[in-house]
Amino acid sequence: MSKVKLPAILISRYFNEVKTELKKVSWPSRNDTVQMTLLVVSVSAIVSFYLGGVDYLFTKIMSMLLN
Repeated sequence: MSKVKLPAILISRYFNEVKTELKKVSWPSRNDTVQMTLLVVSVSAIVSFYLGGVDYLFTKIMSMLLN
């Protein structure tokens, strides 16, 4: 076997194994995916508002202390 063909064979084998493993995956339903997406977006929004509020508060406190 030449050195040029070996990487091509290994790459081909890798993708065949990936394809085989992906067939074994238990994919979530559309409803589960939508619910989890909404949960992530909601929690991200809540955390961003909280951190924005804390940042605003600390900014005001620091400006009062420095002036």
